[in-house]
Amino acid sequence: MYTLYYSPGTASMVVHLALLEIGAPYQLKSVDIEKREQFTDEYLRLNPGGKVPTLIIDGRAVYESGALLTILAERHPEAKLIPAPGTPEREIWLQWMVFLSNSLMSTYRLWFYPQELGHQESPPDIRAAMQRKIESLWERIDAHLAAHGPYLLGEEFSGVDLMVTMLMRWSRNMPRPATEWPAVKRLADLVRARPSWKKLYELEGLTEW
Repeated sequence: MYTLYYSPGTASMVVHLALLEIGAPYQLKSVDIEKREQFTDEYLRLNPGGKVPTLIIDGRAVYESGALLTILAERHPEAKLIPAPGTPEREIWLQWMVFLSNSLMSTYRLWFYPQELGHQESPPDIRAAMQRKIESLWERIDAHLAAHGPYLLGEEFSGVDLMVTMLMRWSRNMPRPATEWPAVKRLADLVRARPSWKKLYELEGLTEW
Protein backbone atom coordinates (compact mmCIF):
# COMPACT_ATOMS: atom_id res chain seq x y z
CA MET A 1 0.00 0.00 0.00
CA TYR A 2 1.33 3.40 -1.02
CA THR A 3 0.17 6.76 0.34
CA LEU A 4 0.38 9.74 -1.99
CA TYR A 5 0.29 13.28 -0.65
CA TYR A 6 -1.00 15.28 -3.59
CA SER A 7 -2.62 18.46 -4.83
CA PRO A 8 -4.73 18.28 -8.01
CA GLY A 9 -2.92 19.21 -11.22
CA THR A 10 0.48 19.76 -9.60
CA ALA A 11 3.66 17.68 -9.96
CA SER A 12 1.95 14.95 -7.95
CA MET A 13 -0.12 14.26 -11.06
CA VAL A 14 2.54 12.12 -12.74
CA VAL A 15 2.97 9.99 -9.62
CA HIS A 16 -0.78 9.47 -9.36
CA LEU A 17 -0.89 8.50 -13.03
CA ALA A 18 1.92 5.98 -12.46
CA LEU A 19 0.05 4.44 -9.52
CA LEU A 20 -3.04 4.08 -11.69
CA GLU A 21 -1.03 2.54 -14.54
CA ILE A 22 0.58 0.07 -12.12
CA GLY A 23 -2.65 -0.90 -10.42
CA ALA A 24 -1.04 -1.18 -6.98
CA PRO A 25 -3.17 -0.33 -3.91
CA TYR A 26 -2.74 3.21 -2.67
CA GLN A 27 -4.48 5.93 -0.72
CA LEU A 28 -4.58 9.66 -1.33
CA LYS A 29 -3.89 12.42 1.19
CA SER A 30 -4.87 15.88 -0.01
CA VAL A 31 -2.51 18.81 0.58
CA ASP A 32 -4.28 22.14 0.00
CA ILE A 33 -1.52 24.35 -1.38
CA GLU A 34 -3.88 27.35 -1.49
CA LYS A 35 -4.12 27.07 2.29
CA ARG A 36 -0.34 26.48 2.45
CA GLU A 37 -0.78 23.07 4.05
CA GLN A 38 2.53 22.06 2.47
CA PHE A 39 4.24 24.28 5.04
CA THR A 40 2.63 22.83 8.16
CA ASP A 41 4.99 21.25 10.67
CA GLU A 42 3.33 17.88 10.09
CA TYR A 43 3.94 17.97 6.36
CA LEU A 44 7.44 19.42 6.58
CA ARG A 45 8.44 16.43 8.69
CA LEU A 46 7.64 14.32 5.63
CA ASN A 47 8.98 16.67 2.98
CA PRO A 48 11.32 19.43 4.22
CA GLY A 49 11.02 21.22 0.87
CA GLY A 50 7.35 21.94 1.46
CA LYS A 51 6.30 20.67 -1.96
CA VAL A 52 4.06 17.98 -3.37
CA PRO A 53 4.23 15.13 -4.08
CA THR A 54 5.38 12.98 -1.21
CA LEU A 55 4.94 9.22 -1.44
CA ILE A 56 5.03 6.88 1.54
CA ILE A 57 6.86 3.71 0.49
CA ASP A 58 7.17 0.96 3.09
CA GLY A 59 6.73 3.55 5.83
CA ARG A 60 9.32 5.94 4.37
CA ALA A 61 8.55 9.39 2.98
CA VAL A 62 10.11 9.89 -0.47
CA TYR A 63 9.73 12.93 -2.72
CA GLU A 64 10.66 14.53 -6.10
CA SER A 65 8.21 13.57 -8.83
CA GLY A 66 10.80 12.36 -11.35
CA ALA A 67 12.42 10.15 -8.73
CA LEU A 68 9.06 8.80 -7.59
CA LEU A 69 8.04 7.92 -11.14
CA THR A 70 11.35 6.11 -11.63
CA ILE A 71 11.04 4.26 -8.31
CA LEU A 72 7.50 3.10 -9.03
CA ALA A 73 8.42 2.03 -12.54
CA GLU A 74 11.34 -0.01 -11.22
CA ARG A 75 9.33 -1.55 -8.37
CA HIS A 76 6.61 -2.68 -10.80
CA PRO A 77 8.36 -3.79 -14.01
CA GLU A 78 5.24 -5.68 -15.07
CA ALA A 79 3.58 -2.30 -15.82
CA LYS A 80 6.27 -1.60 -18.45
CA LEU A 81 6.62 2.06 -17.49
CA ILE A 82 10.41 1.82 -17.86
CA PRO A 83 12.56 -0.28 -20.21
CA ALA A 84 14.64 -3.17 -18.87
CA PRO A 85 17.96 -2.39 -17.14
CA GLY A 86 21.02 -2.47 -19.35
CA THR A 87 19.16 -1.66 -22.57
CA PRO A 88 19.71 1.40 -24.77
CA GLU A 89 16.03 2.23 -24.29
CA ARG A 90 16.54 2.42 -20.52
CA GLU A 91 19.37 4.90 -21.01
CA ILE A 92 17.25 7.06 -23.31
CA TRP A 93 14.37 6.91 -20.82
CA LEU A 94 16.63 8.18 -18.03
CA GLN A 95 17.99 10.88 -20.34
CA TRP A 96 14.49 12.20 -21.02
CA MET A 97 13.49 12.00 -17.37
CA VAL A 98 16.44 14.12 -16.25
CA PHE A 99 15.99 16.51 -19.19
CA LEU A 100 12.33 17.11 -18.38
CA SER A 101 13.00 17.58 -14.67
CA ASN A 102 16.02 19.84 -15.08
CA SER A 103 14.80 21.98 -17.96
CA LEU A 104 11.04 22.19 -18.39
CA MET A 105 9.93 21.50 -14.83
CA SER A 106 12.46 23.84 -13.23
CA THR A 107 11.58 26.67 -15.62
CA TYR A 108 7.85 26.18 -15.07
CA ARG A 109 8.53 26.42 -11.34
CA LEU A 110 9.85 29.95 -11.79
CA TRP A 111 7.07 30.82 -14.25
CA PHE A 112 4.37 29.90 -11.73
CA TYR A 113 6.18 31.02 -8.56
CA PRO A 114 7.96 34.32 -9.34
CA GLN A 115 8.38 34.95 -5.62
CA GLU A 116 11.18 32.38 -5.70
CA LEU A 117 13.09 34.97 -7.76
CA GLY A 118 12.15 37.71 -5.31
CA HIS A 119 9.18 39.13 -7.24
CA GLN A 120 5.46 39.17 -6.67
CA GLU A 121 5.19 39.16 -10.45
CA SER A 122 8.09 38.52 -12.81
CA PRO A 123 9.32 41.64 -14.65
CA PRO A 124 8.31 41.56 -18.33
CA ASP A 125 11.84 40.87 -19.60
CA ILE A 126 12.33 37.93 -17.24
CA ARG A 127 8.90 36.51 -18.04
CA ALA A 128 9.61 36.85 -21.77
CA ALA A 129 12.93 35.05 -21.33
CA MET A 130 11.26 32.18 -19.49
CA GLN A 131 8.58 31.96 -22.17
CA ARG A 132 11.24 31.78 -24.89
CA LYS A 133 13.07 29.04 -23.02
CA ILE A 134 9.92 26.97 -22.49
CA GLU A 135 8.90 27.34 -26.12
CA SER A 136 12.38 26.40 -27.35
CA LEU A 137 12.18 23.21 -25.29
CA TRP A 138 8.81 22.31 -26.79
CA GLU A 139 10.27 22.92 -30.24
CA ARG A 140 13.08 20.48 -29.44
CA ILE A 141 10.67 17.86 -28.11
CA ASP A 142 8.37 18.30 -31.11
CA ALA A 143 11.27 17.79 -33.53
CA HIS A 144 12.24 14.59 -31.72
CA LEU A 145 8.67 13.26 -31.73
CA ALA A 146 8.18 14.15 -35.39
CA ALA A 147 11.27 12.14 -36.30
CA HIS A 148 11.09 9.31 -33.76
CA GLY A 149 7.58 9.27 -32.21
CA PRO A 150 4.77 9.02 -31.59
CA TYR A 151 6.12 8.46 -28.04
CA LEU A 152 9.39 9.74 -26.61
CA LEU A 153 10.88 6.24 -26.94
CA GLY A 154 9.38 5.62 -30.36
CA GLU A 155 6.52 3.20 -30.91
CA GLU A 156 6.13 2.15 -27.28
CA PHE A 157 4.44 4.09 -24.49
CA SER A 158 6.38 4.48 -21.25
CA GLY A 159 6.25 6.40 -17.99
CA VAL A 160 8.27 9.29 -19.35
CA ASP A 161 5.32 10.07 -21.63
CA LEU A 162 3.23 10.66 -18.50
CA MET A 163 5.77 13.20 -17.30
CA VAL A 164 5.92 15.14 -20.56
CA THR A 165 2.12 15.18 -20.92
CA MET A 166 1.71 16.56 -17.41
CA LEU A 167 4.11 19.35 -18.39
CA MET A 168 2.13 19.95 -21.57
CA ARG A 169 -0.94 20.49 -19.43
CA TRP A 170 0.87 23.13 -17.40
CA SER A 171 1.28 25.18 -20.59
CA ARG A 172 -2.43 25.31 -21.36
CA ASN A 173 -2.84 28.97 -20.32
CA MET A 174 0.50 30.18 -21.65
CA PRO A 175 0.71 32.45 -24.73
CA ARG A 176 1.61 29.40 -26.82
CA PRO A 177 0.38 26.10 -25.34
CA ALA A 178 2.47 23.01 -26.01
CA THR A 179 -0.34 21.44 -28.01
CA GLU A 180 0.25 23.99 -30.78
CA TRP A 181 3.22 21.85 -31.83
CA PRO A 182 1.73 19.02 -33.94
CA ALA A 183 3.87 16.06 -32.82
CA VAL A 184 3.55 17.15 -29.20
CA LYS A 185 -0.23 17.33 -29.57
CA ARG A 186 -0.30 13.85 -31.10
CA LEU A 187 1.47 12.49 -28.02
CA ALA A 188 -0.85 14.43 -25.72
CA ASP A 189 -3.88 12.93 -27.45
CA LEU A 190 -2.50 9.40 -27.07
CA VAL A 191 -1.82 9.82 -23.36
CA ARG A 192 -5.10 11.61 -22.66
CA ALA A 193 -6.95 8.65 -24.20
CA ARG A 194 -5.46 6.24 -21.66
CA PRO A 195 -7.73 4.95 -18.85
CA SER A 196 -5.28 6.21 -16.22
CA TRP A 197 -5.64 9.80 -17.41
CA LYS A 198 -9.42 9.63 -17.42
CA LYS A 199 -9.51 7.99 -13.98
CA LEU A 200 -7.17 10.61 -12.51
CA TYR A 201 -9.47 13.40 -13.70
CA GLU A 202 -12.37 11.67 -11.99
CA LEU A 203 -10.48 11.14 -8.73
CA GLU A 204 -8.84 14.57 -8.55
CA GLY A 205 -11.84 16.50 -9.84
CA LEU A 206 -9.96 18.03 -12.77
CA THR A 207 -11.87 19.45 -15.74
CA GLU A 208 -9.49 21.59 -17.84
CA TRP A 209 -7.55 19.98 -20.70
